[in-house]
Amino acid sequence: MASKLNVLMFLGTTREGRLGPRVAQFVQHQLKTKYDLMLLDAEDLNLPMLKKALHFYEDPSQAPKVLLDCKAKIQAADAFIVITAEYNTGMPPALSNMLNHFGPKSFSYKPSGIISYSVGIFGGVRAAMQLRCFLGEIGTLSVSNVFAIPEIHNALDENGKPLNEHMVTGLDHMISQLDWYAHAMKNHRNMTGVPKYIPKSDIIYE
Repeated sequence: MASKLNVLMFLGTTREGRLGPRVAQFVQHQLKTKYDLMLLDAEDLNLPMLKKALHFYEDPSQAPKVLLDCKAKIQAADAFIVITAEYNTGMPPALSNMLNHFGPKSFSYKPSGIISYSVGIFGGVRAAMQLRCFLGEIGTLSVSNVFAIPEIHNALDENGKPLNEHMVTGLDHMISQLDWYAHAMKNHRNMTGVPKYIPKSDIIYE
């Protein structure tokens, strides 16, 4: 029997009264029997505004333990689920700050799925489109199906319980794509490994 995929979720909101934890609870409840799930929550990590990314430490042992622990989870993952709110039509700064602490080598050749939400009717899709470009640049291409949740306060209760049918079917559509790509990429990584990065100009890709 094949082992479960390791799926790492990123929750990138820290604003007071945030509703993102409802989404994380919902996803964990729906997927806990199918995948080995991990979560990195920007609120819990409380990372400083980025001044020195992990891959810029010449001696990794001198890096903060929280970054080393996060990197280990990123490297162990077979796929990523990124949960984003929409702040002023864009992705939250806590999310980009969290992800930017780690180099592309930790994310590359693994797929990602985007879950966006908002209290409005668009479900955070403008933030999702920004996030899609961002994820592509760090090497974790997002699947085409974005799971957008409009009026999040009416879609999930405070414990992450779905309040309409869209929640379960919407997640299933995105996960069906993510699962296929994650298995395909994992199989190919195991067979052939991954290409080595060739640094461009003064950018260090690790």
